[in-house]
Amino acid sequence: MNIPDKDIKFPLENYDRLCFLKNIITNPNIEVGDYTYYDDFEEVANFEKNVKYHFNFIGDKLIIGKFCMIASNVTFIMNGANHLTEAITSYPFAIFGKDWKDAMHEKKYPTKGDTIIGNDVWIGYNATIMSGVKIGDGAIIAANANVVKDVAAYSIVGGNPAKELKKRFSEEKIKTLLELKWWNWSIEKITKNVHLLTGNSILKIKK
Repeated sequence: MNIPDKDIKFPLENYDRLCFLKNIITNPNIEVGDYTYYDDFEEVANFEKNVKYHFNFIGDKLIIGKFCMIASNVTFIMNGANHLTEAITSYPFAIFGKDWKDAMHEKKYPTKGDTIIGNDVWIGYNATIMSGVKIGDGAIIAANANVVKDVAAYSIVGGNPAKELKKRFSEEKIKTLLELKWWNWSIEKITKNVHLLTGNSILKIKK
Protein backbone atom coordinates (compact mmCIF):
# COMPACT_ATOMS: atom_id res chain seq x y z
CA MET A 1 0.00 0.00 0.00
CA ASN A 2 1.09 3.55 -0.72
CA ILE A 3 -0.84 5.49 1.93
CA PRO A 4 -0.53 9.28 2.36
CA ASP A 5 1.70 10.05 5.34
CA LYS A 6 -0.32 11.63 8.17
CA ASP A 7 2.87 12.98 9.74
CA ILE A 8 4.03 15.28 6.95
CA LYS A 9 3.15 18.97 6.84
CA PHE A 10 2.39 19.34 3.15
CA PRO A 11 0.83 16.27 1.53
CA LEU A 12 0.45 17.80 -1.95
CA GLU A 13 3.70 17.92 -3.89
CA ASN A 14 5.01 21.44 -4.59
CA TYR A 15 2.07 23.04 -2.77
CA ASP A 16 2.52 24.63 0.65
CA ARG A 17 -0.93 26.21 1.10
CA LEU A 18 -2.58 22.95 2.21
CA CYS A 19 -1.30 21.13 5.26
CA PHE A 20 -2.16 18.22 7.50
CA LEU A 21 -3.05 20.55 10.33
CA LYS A 22 -1.81 18.66 13.37
CA ASN A 23 1.75 18.93 12.01
CA ILE A 24 1.89 22.73 12.14
CA ILE A 25 0.11 23.36 15.46
CA THR A 26 2.25 24.81 18.25
CA ASN A 27 -0.40 25.69 20.85
CA PRO A 28 -0.87 22.81 23.35
CA ASN A 29 -4.50 23.85 23.82
CA ILE A 30 -5.29 23.02 20.19
CA GLU A 31 -5.74 19.31 19.43
CA VAL A 32 -6.17 18.01 15.88
CA GLY A 33 -6.78 14.49 14.58
CA ASP A 34 -4.99 12.66 11.81
CA TYR A 35 -5.55 13.66 8.18
CA THR A 36 -7.48 16.82 9.01
CA TYR A 37 -6.31 19.43 6.55
CA TYR A 38 -6.29 23.20 6.39
CA ASP A 39 -6.12 25.11 3.10
CA ASP A 40 -5.13 28.77 3.10
CA PHE A 41 -4.89 31.31 0.28
CA GLU A 42 -1.77 32.89 1.82
CA GLU A 43 0.05 30.66 4.30
CA VAL A 44 -0.98 27.89 6.67
CA ALA A 45 0.41 29.76 9.70
CA ASN A 46 -2.76 31.82 9.49
CA PHE A 47 -4.69 28.99 11.14
CA GLU A 48 -3.40 29.69 14.64
CA LYS A 49 -3.68 33.42 14.01
CA ASN A 50 -7.37 32.87 13.35
CA VAL A 51 -7.93 31.14 16.68
CA LYS A 52 -8.79 34.37 18.48
CA TYR A 53 -8.81 35.29 22.20
CA HIS A 54 -7.24 31.95 23.11
CA PHE A 55 -5.48 32.88 26.34
CA ASN A 56 -3.48 30.31 28.31
CA PHE A 57 -4.83 31.46 31.67
CA ILE A 58 -8.37 30.52 30.62
CA GLY A 59 -7.39 27.00 29.64
CA ASP A 60 -10.12 26.29 27.09
CA LYS A 61 -9.27 23.96 24.22
CA LEU A 62 -10.01 23.80 20.54
CA ILE A 63 -10.42 20.11 19.70
CA ILE A 64 -10.76 19.01 16.07
CA GLY A 65 -11.33 15.41 14.99
CA LYS A 66 -9.94 13.31 12.16
CA PHE A 67 -10.43 13.77 8.41
CA CYS A 68 -11.83 17.32 8.70
CA MET A 69 -11.60 19.87 5.89
CA ILE A 70 -11.04 23.48 6.92
CA ALA A 71 -11.04 26.27 4.35
CA SER A 72 -9.13 29.53 4.29
CA ASN A 73 -10.10 32.31 6.68
CA VAL A 74 -12.09 30.12 9.07
CA THR A 75 -12.05 31.84 12.48
CA PHE A 76 -12.54 30.37 15.94
CA ILE A 77 -13.58 32.82 18.67
CA MET A 78 -12.50 31.37 22.01
CA ASN A 79 -13.67 32.11 25.56
CA GLY A 80 -11.20 34.92 26.09
CA ALA A 81 -13.56 37.10 24.06
CA ASN A 82 -16.37 36.75 26.60
CA HIS A 83 -17.38 39.68 28.86
CA LEU A 84 -19.83 39.97 31.72
CA THR A 85 -23.40 40.00 30.46
CA GLU A 86 -25.45 40.11 33.67
CA ALA A 87 -23.47 42.88 35.38
CA ILE A 88 -24.33 46.56 35.08
CA THR A 89 -21.45 46.92 32.63
CA SER A 90 -19.58 44.44 30.48
CA TYR A 91 -16.44 46.61 30.56
CA PRO A 92 -13.35 44.59 31.72
CA PHE A 93 -11.96 47.03 34.30
CA ALA A 94 -9.69 44.46 35.99
CA ILE A 95 -7.46 43.79 33.00
CA PHE A 96 -6.10 47.34 33.19
CA GLY A 97 -4.85 46.89 36.76
CA LYS A 98 -3.95 49.72 39.14
CA ASP A 99 -6.97 50.76 41.23
CA TRP A 100 -9.15 48.59 38.98
CA LYS A 101 -7.22 45.36 39.53
CA ASP A 102 -9.71 43.91 42.05
CA ALA A 103 -12.83 44.70 40.03
CA MET A 104 -13.36 40.97 39.39
CA HIS A 105 -12.69 39.82 42.96
CA GLU A 106 -14.79 36.68 43.61
CA LYS A 107 -16.24 36.97 40.11
CA LYS A 108 -15.46 35.12 36.89
CA TYR A 109 -15.81 35.97 33.26
CA PRO A 110 -18.30 33.67 31.52
CA THR A 111 -16.97 30.60 29.73
CA LYS A 112 -18.75 28.12 27.50
CA GLY A 113 -16.13 25.37 27.71
CA ASP A 114 -14.08 23.76 24.98
CA THR A 115 -14.87 24.18 21.31
CA ILE A 116 -15.17 20.71 19.79
CA ILE A 117 -15.27 19.84 16.10
CA GLY A 118 -16.15 16.22 15.32
CA ASN A 119 -14.71 13.97 12.61
CA ASP A 120 -15.26 14.31 8.86
CA VAL A 121 -16.46 17.92 9.26
CA TRP A 122 -16.20 20.37 6.36
CA ILE A 123 -15.93 24.03 7.35
CA GLY A 124 -16.29 26.41 4.42
CA TYR A 125 -14.48 29.64 3.58
CA ASN A 126 -14.73 32.54 6.03
CA ALA A 127 -16.93 30.68 8.53
CA THR A 128 -16.79 31.75 12.17
CA ILE A 129 -17.16 29.28 15.05
CA MET A 130 -18.00 30.82 18.42
CA SER A 131 -16.69 29.65 21.79
CA GLY A 132 -18.00 26.44 23.30
CA VAL A 133 -19.73 25.28 20.11
CA LYS A 134 -19.87 21.52 19.47
CA ILE A 135 -20.04 20.42 15.85
CA GLY A 136 -21.11 16.83 15.24
CA ASP A 137 -19.43 14.24 13.02
CA GLY A 138 -20.04 14.59 9.31
CA ALA A 139 -21.46 18.11 9.51
CA ILE A 140 -20.97 20.74 6.81
CA ILE A 141 -20.59 24.44 7.69
CA ALA A 142 -21.35 26.70 4.73
CA ALA A 143 -19.06 29.52 3.64
CA ASN A 144 -19.54 32.75 5.63
CA ALA A 145 -21.62 30.98 8.31
CA ASN A 146 -21.53 32.34 11.85
CA VAL A 147 -21.98 29.32 14.10
CA VAL A 148 -23.24 30.35 17.54
CA LYS A 149 -24.77 27.08 18.76
CA ASP A 150 -24.16 23.35 18.51
CA VAL A 151 -24.48 21.63 15.14
CA ALA A 152 -25.97 18.14 14.86
CA ALA A 153 -24.08 15.31 13.19
CA TYR A 154 -24.46 15.05 9.41
CA SER A 155 -26.35 18.32 9.13
CA ILE A 156 -25.64 21.27 6.84
CA VAL A 157 -25.80 24.74 8.38
CA GLY A 158 -25.40 28.22 6.96
CA GLY A 159 -26.20 31.87 7.52
CA ASN A 160 -25.73 34.43 10.29
CA PRO A 161 -26.55 33.17 12.80
CA ALA A 162 -26.13 29.72 11.26
CA LYS A 163 -29.25 27.59 11.00
CA GLU A 164 -29.75 24.04 9.89
CA LEU A 165 -30.48 23.92 6.17
CA LYS A 166 -30.97 20.18 5.89
CA LYS A 167 -29.73 16.78 7.01
CA ARG A 168 -27.27 15.04 4.74
CA PHE A 169 -28.99 11.68 5.19
CA SER A 170 -32.04 10.11 6.78
CA GLU A 171 -32.03 9.65 10.56
CA GLU A 172 -31.62 5.90 10.05
CA LYS A 173 -28.56 6.36 7.84
CA ILE A 174 -27.07 8.91 10.24
CA LYS A 175 -27.48 6.44 13.11
CA THR A 176 -25.69 3.77 11.05
CA LEU A 177 -22.82 6.10 10.15
CA LEU A 178 -22.36 7.19 13.77
CA GLU A 179 -22.17 3.54 14.76
CA LEU A 180 -19.67 2.75 12.00
CA LYS A 181 -17.28 5.57 12.92
CA TRP A 182 -15.23 4.87 9.80
CA TRP A 183 -12.64 7.46 10.82
CA ASN A 184 -11.58 5.14 13.65
CA TRP A 185 -10.86 2.24 11.31
CA SER A 186 -7.24 1.36 10.68
CA ILE A 187 -5.78 3.42 7.88
CA GLU A 188 -5.29 0.19 5.94
CA LYS A 189 -9.02 -0.61 6.16
CA ILE A 190 -9.91 2.95 5.18
CA THR A 191 -7.57 2.71 2.19
CA LYS A 192 -9.17 -0.55 1.05
CA ASN A 193 -12.61 1.07 1.23
CA VAL A 194 -12.04 4.58 -0.15
CA HIS A 195 -14.10 3.72 -3.26
CA LEU A 196 -17.04 2.91 -0.98
CA LEU A 197 -16.47 5.88 1.32
CA THR A 198 -16.67 8.19 -1.69
CA GLY A 199 -19.88 6.52 -2.86
CA ASN A 200 -23.36 6.77 -1.41
CA SER A 201 -24.21 3.16 -0.51
CA ILE A 202 -24.20 2.90 3.26
CA LEU A 203 -25.38 -0.71 2.91
CA LYS A 204 -22.18 -1.66 1.10
CA ILE A 205 -20.07 0.06 3.75
CA LYS A 206 -21.84 -1.93 6.49
CA LYS A 207 -20.83 -5.15 4.77
